Amino acid sequence: MTALPPTITERAASDRAKDERAERLNRLLTVVLCRVAGFLMFCLGTLYWIRIVGVHEGALWRFDLMPTAWKVAAASLAVLYPVAGVGLWMTVSWGAVIWALIVIGEALMHVGLPEIFGEADVLLTANVVGFLLLLVLRLVGWWEGRRRLSRSMRPLLDNKT
Repeated sequence: MTALPPTITERAASDRAKDERAERLNRLLTVVLCRVAGFLMFCLGTLYWIRIVGVHEGALWRFDLMPTAWKVAAASLAVLYPVAGVGLWMTVSWGAVIWALIVIGEALMHVGLPEIFGEADVLLTANVVGFLLLLVLRLVGWWEGRRRLSRSMRPLLDNKT
C-alpha cells in the first residue's frame, strides 16, 4: 500500500506545530538571555555603587577623587545598570531600552573619549554582543509572527476570490 500525501488540513496542522515550537524556542532563548543579562547588569550596578561609596581602594575607586567626567559616568551607570537589570529580569521592553542606553553611553565613553575613560574593554564588548543577540532574537520573533499571520490569512483570502 502506498501512503497518501498529506491533506491540506494535515499540512496546516504540521506547519502550526512547527511554528509553535519555533516560537517557544525563541521565547525561551530570549528569557534566558534577559535573565542572565539582568543578573549581570544588577551585579555591575552594585560594583558602580561600591565605586561611588568608596568601599574599595584604588585608582578611580573613590567618588570624591574621580575626575568630573568619571563622576558623571559612574553616577549615571550606577543608576542605569540596576534599572536595566530589573527590567531585563522581568523581560519587559523598557529593560532592553535602558540596556541600549547603557551600550550607547559606554560606547561614547570608551570609543569616543578613550583619553578620559580608557580604551573599550571586555565589558563594552559583552554588552554590545548581548544586546545584538537580544535584537536578533526579537527580530526573528517579529518576522516569524508576521509569517505565521500571513500564512493564517491565506485561506481567508483564497476563499474571497
